[in-house]
Amino acid sequence: PAISVISRIDESTAAASLAQVIEARTGERPVLVSAATGEGLAALRAEIARHLPEDYRARSITAEVCESGDAVLLVMPQDIQAPKGRLILPQVQTLRELLDRKCLVSCCTTDCLPAMLASMAKAPDLVITDSQAFRTVYAQLPADSRLTSFSVLFAAYKGEAPFFAESARRLRALPADAKILIAEACTHKPLREDIGRVKLPRLLKKVLGDAITVTVTAGRDFPEDLTPFDIVIHCGACMFNRAYVMSRVAACRSAHVPMTNYGMAIAALLGILDDVAIPGVD
Repeated sequence: PAISVISRIDESTAAASLAQVIEARTGERPVLVSAATGEGLAALRAEIARHLPEDYRARSITAEVCESGDAVLLVMPQDIQAPKGRLILPQVQTLRELLDRKCLVSCCTTDCLPAMLASMAKAPDLVITDSQAFRTVYAQLPADSRLTSFSVLFAAYKGEAPFFAESARRLRALPADAKILIAEACTHKPLREDIGRVKLPRLLKKVLGDAITVTVTAGRDFPEDLTPFDIVIHCGACMFNRAYVMSRVAACRSAHVPMTNYGMAIAALLGILDDVAIPGVD
């Protein structure tokens, strides 16, 4: 992969127009940097991280929440946001890893969960659900089953689970006029009932009050100055590699801004975070 860089921007007035030409021809936005002032160097490091191969320092998605031979039930709503005829990437990756690890895997949609549980000879060792179905699945969870979500698993796989969990626990203590940044990795056209743009902001306002301000960014758009925000809530980042997500974690830490992800935020807002299995968190 190649990264376009325009340097010495402190000495040139043509950098912005040149960047537009390069982006129009290549489809990639150049990074503008100045070695003299340091401007753009953080963005350049982020771009290098974004272009690293997906298997760079590969980690396991499920190793810390289940073992070989465990019965694992995947609850996967197939709503308007699910691509027709396919599963979303986190579901595919999780399913494949569980099969490779010789787990006993079952799958169902949320509405079929009662029938699935009734058909099983014993309760599953682990239930992995879409975070949007946390409330419904938690209400039906067998006493001996552990619960987590695809988003929570990817928080540990792509990011820093302990930091995310600690930050999620701070959600309910935010000021009434809190400013919240929701960061999506995808740049898809928003759909009806979109999780990042509709469902999560609605839940935040229901729990925290209407005085909060929610800002949504997508793709590579991520503010350089995070200090105006009280917390950052990131998606599962299935479209980013871990190094790139960790560059955002580092940016939040540097700005002393808490950062969590969709799954942990939803669990915290529903009051069930302590009952959710989080890799790397006791």
